Amino acid sequence: MAPDTVSLRYFLVLAQELNFTRAAARIGIAQPALSARMRRLEAELGTSLLVRDTRSVVLTTAGAALAESAPPALAALDRAWDTARNAGAGELGTLRIGYSLSAGAGTAPALVDRLIRSSPGLEVSAVPMPTPEISPAVADGRIDAGITRGEQPGRGVRRFLLRRVRVGVQLAQDHPLAEHSVIEIADAAAYPLRLPDRTANPVVHDQLSALFRDIQPAPRFHTPAVSFDMSQRDLHDGLTLAPSGETAVTTLPAGLTWRPLQGAPTLTIHLVLPRVQSPLHRRIRTVAKTLAHELHWLPD
Repeated sequence: MAPDTVSLRYFLVLAQELNFTRAAARIGIAQPALSARMRRLEAELGTSLLVRDTRSVVLTTAGAALAESAPPALAALDRAWDTARNAGAGELGTLRIGYSLSAGAGTAPALVDRLIRSSPGLEVSAVPMPTPEISPAVADGRIDAGITRGEQPGRGVRRFLLRRVRVGVQLAQDHPLAEHSVIEIADAAAYPLRLPDRTANPVVHDQLSALFRDIQPAPRFHTPAVSFDMSQRDLHDGLTLAPSGETAVTTLPAGLTWRPLQGAPTLTIHLVLPRVQSPLHRRIRTVAKTLAHELHWLPD
């Protein structure tokens, strides 16, 4: 059986001092206790490490060899302990995050950056995914965590509220309604409203369209042919308005702006984790909770 590491560390101090009194004082134990430790260490190894007399301590050949080889071995052991502790704290490993493109503006990059900076041992990858696929992917382990707009349905997962964002509309900067700091829902409904395809995110699609449920005459909804139309020509030309969360402000192309809708409820962004969570999942939750507090993502 290998000797205990405490005795080995004590021996290294003694090998430096070559004096029991000084070594004991440096370690912070009584000299007889140190002497007993060294006798036990020699017994465990089956060889003498020290030649003692009343005035001096001299290392034997075995003692000199141990004094040379023990430090790197102990350093490697310390690294192994640190690795185990970091893994147990969820600070080591590979982390895969799936996020919906609509939640990617600001939220996903901020969380990924904080995870990387707070846990250098984590290898973090983040990939955009269709919103309906995120919760199932978390549940079956294809990804470790997800970020979605709205409280998406799904079994085998837990959802944590990460962020609330105001609802408004994207519109051309020269649109007549852009002159207002806040737009009435009825005024926005007078124009065709650009909504994403419901199959891409039925939860948010239904929430946005429900804002205009009681408006008469019924508003006209327009769904683009592709989920993310990079040109957004209809918005630039002032033909439509696009209901969206405030996070859209960070990715608006030139010529477009965003205005909040008066009295509209907030949209939510959720962190999705498996129902049974590992230390890595708990680490994600802790970092996300701290980030949400620091960036005021969940105002009172």
